Amino acid sequence: MSPMTEVEGRRLALSNLEKVLYPATGTTKGEVLHYVATTAGAFLAHVHDRPMSFLRFPDGVEGEKFFAKNPPPGKPSWVKTVEVTRRSEEGRARQVLVSDLASLMWAANLVVEFHVPQWRAESPGVADRMVFDLDPGEPASVVECCEVALWLRERLGADGLGAWVKTSGSKGLHVLVPLEPTPSERVSEYAKAIAVEAEAELPGLVVHRMARALRGGKVFVDFSQNSASKTTAAAYTLRARREPTVSTPVTWEEVAEGRSGAAGGDSLVFRAQDIAVRLERYGDLLGPLLNLNRAGRLPRR
Repeated sequence: MSPMTEVEGRRLALSNLEKVLYPATGTTKGEVLHYVATTAGAFLAHVHDRPMSFLRFPDGVEGEKFFAKNPPPGKPSWVKTVEVTRRSEEGRARQVLVSDLASLMWAANLVVEFHVPQWRAESPGVADRMVFDLDPGEPASVVECCEVALWLRERLGADGLGAWVKTSGSKGLHVLVPLEPTPSERVSEYAKAIAVEAEAELPGLVVHRMARALRGGKVFVDFSQNSASKTTAAAYTLRARREPTVSTPVTWEEVAEGRSGAAGGDSLVFRAQDIAVRLERYGDLLGPLLNLNRAGRLPRR
């Protein structure tokens, strides 16, 4: 029988706590749940009111992985859901809202990465942030991503937009911009134009198209996650990588240092055990994304 625990008055069955999910580091499911619980305050702020998608890996990172938007079987009645419109033949369906610690721990017990759209459930398809996903094609690395991120920060600043940054938890970076509520189509158009401009300004470094054949040694500036139907790995989520890496907010000073490549291949890689110390040192570096006074307005083009 799974051990029971109580979280904010809700009873949860937490299963297989000794199961190793990350063989490279021996990280167990119990350690994953401890990480989620200790970062919950910052995590919940960035997924609040956003329909949740899950990349599940219940048998660990070396086992089967599958992406799910529908509420998982056995969802407790107290876990909130919201009806959302799906593209094409899918029509309307329900997705989970992770709105409190109990819901977060229930979801984490399923062993998941957390992914969210750039809009909130109360305003579907109306973005309150913009994202650029910087994905390096080998032999490019996070070092090249740092160079592109710094260019983006300056370029966005020229349009009066503030930018913040986090690691993807995989190989690259996410540059995030808080916005006044703006239709996702408009955000996508602007983000694409910036990506095209980045490629023109940095032709040996940037590509704005997804085709693998174009991406060797360059950074793919993926603007497509601004589409209303797309999602991005949430801040502070663990990733299903070889080690328990985390999508981690970083400072622009760290990005500038990362550009130098002085830290080698491990530059800007943060694991579960690093995050509590960073939160204590810096607080939530993405906190400004939640400040309405920081929200920018896209320029007319």
